[in-house]
Amino acid sequence: MRRDMYNTLPESGSPRWAESFEFMDTPKRRGPLLREFVDSFKRDPEARATPKGVVGADGKVFDVEAAIRATTHTRLNKQLKGRHLQMIAIGGSIGTGLFVGSGKALAVGGPASVLIAFSLIGMMIYCTVHALGEMAVCFPVSGSFSAYSTRFLDPAWGFAMGWNYAMQWLVVLPLEIVAASITLNYWGSTVNNSAWVSIFLTLIICINLFGVRGYGEAEFIFAIVKVIAVTGFIILGIIIDIGGGPGGSYLGGKTWVDPGAFNNGFKGLCSTFVTAAFAFAGTELVGLAAAETANPRKSLPTAVKQVFWRICLFYVVSLLLVGLIVPFTDPNLLDAKSESDATASPFVIAIRQAGIGVLPSVMNVVIMISVLSVGNSSVYGSSRTLVALAEQRQAPQIFAYIDRSGRPLVAVAFALAIGFLAFLAASNAEKSAFTWMLALSGLSSIFTWGSICLAHIRFRQAWRLQGRRLDELAFRSQPGIIGSWIGFVFNLLVLVAQFWTGFAQVGYGDYTTGENVSNFFQGYLAAPIVLAFYFPYKWYKSTNVIKCQDMDLSTGVRQWNLAELVAEERMEQSTWPRWKKAYKFLC
Repeated sequence: MRRDMYNTLPESGSPRWAESFEFMDTPKRRGPLLREFVDSFKRDPEARATPKGVVGADGKVFDVEAAIRATTHTRLNKQLKGRHLQMIAIGGSIGTGLFVGSGKALAVGGPASVLIAFSLIGMMIYCTVHALGEMAVCFPVSGSFSAYSTRFLDPAWGFAMGWNYAMQWLVVLPLEIVAASITLNYWGSTVNNSAWVSIFLTLIICINLFGVRGYGEAEFIFAIVKVIAVTGFIILGIIIDIGGGPGGSYLGGKTWVDPGAFNNGFKGLCSTFVTAAFAFAGTELVGLAAAETANPRKSLPTAVKQVFWRICLFYVVSLLLVGLIVPFTDPNLLDAKSESDATASPFVIAIRQAGIGVLPSVMNVVIMISVLSVGNSSVYGSSRTLVALAEQRQAPQIFAYIDRSGRPLVAVAFALAIGFLAFLAASNAEKSAFTWMLALSGLSSIFTWGSICLAHIRFRQAWRLQGRRLDELAFRSQPGIIGSWIGFVFNLLVLVAQFWTGFAQVGYGDYTTGENVSNFFQGYLAAPIVLAFYFPYKWYKSTNVIKCQDMDLSTGVRQWNLAELVAEERMEQSTWPRWKKAYKFLC
């Protein structure tokens, strides 16, 4: 009984049943507001990492069962709602990869390469997110995919994936803050970038003081802005292409004929694959949020299915229109001074070519909001991963500190502290420092997605081997285990493509040997870092690949009365018209 919570005791004479509610997350206020606010930052007495004394706590043997229990019984606040997850799934990771990075992809590979690459990578992401959704609904645990790697693959690989993912988002925050400040140069701002860095960093700090609810509400607003912007561009792009713009000339598919549909052949297509993978980074955050969702069984499947619409509508359709309007020979596509430079955005170029004066500035505002959105997501992704690592004793225990409001305070503070590296933007070390920071996050998502697919394959194998039926799962991946194999193979192919294009990039003959070596490691740095985490930890902890018959498929499972729930759902679905059945199947 947590009778010391908020330093209050039940009033004399209160019934005994009333005392049983003292542990709830929303107790009555019994003190000054300021005192309650200060106390909310104190450690939650029920929130603790793996207790001392268990196997592996002080020795060199990793205790998988203790790690599973620790991530299962997290005290993170469950305040995310269905609308938050849906908007995070639809527009959460739409950012500079789509708005600006697609311009370089168009210049290197041509419009057909962009369409093929984004469609195939989109299919891979669709399979990956469904695999993640199935596991997250069944096991809504802290750390999500890194915890699944520990549980279903190898604890050493889970350790490597956890730190790989945490480092990816830790370095993204300062990068995105600087990128947001650079977007203001579009209007010729004379204010020092350090001032804008301070403003944007303060904004992200304030959002994260409100915990997961602050993150959810901020991403809900950011995603709505991005969705409206992309939808508006699609409508505008159709009008421009058929000759409805101020210029009035019909374009149709002329750019696919002159200068052409492809550029730089097969190598150009492979280079575009890497850019497409970068543009989809962050899609997996919807699975990470499962541990902080009030009802993952209801909210998560709907959010996962929304990814289909985001891939088809916001990526494939919008980039198809971009390729129809902007030729890959446009010199502005390669003039980007940063990842957020709106002048190199094919969306801005398309609008400017149509002779529309105001909308390029509007699109630049959307790019700035997208950058801030990714920066906000980076704090969430890195802090929750650090908490899970600490709970599994794979990171310093201080990161497992969760306050009485359910906030991982130390992990959030650490992530925000890394954000102060954004002030390097005002120093002479800016270019080299940020280039290598970006290299750290380059291939991280590929390893994460591949691990999700492989963990799902192994999870299904163990589920079948231990005599369980698929109808016992609260949510099943629509592409199933075949989809996970497709996703896993595609991730391997992207790694191969990145190795080839990094080793012998397009136009490599124009660079010196030193420049080519530097470019290769900038694109492939994540791979040796993952291996550097994996092998030493595997040797030190003497971990083994988890056998299917030894996998724990019980701890942390959300208990649902599936027979009753399915019967109710089928009765309700029987009254739906066909269009609604088709819609609900997809989303």
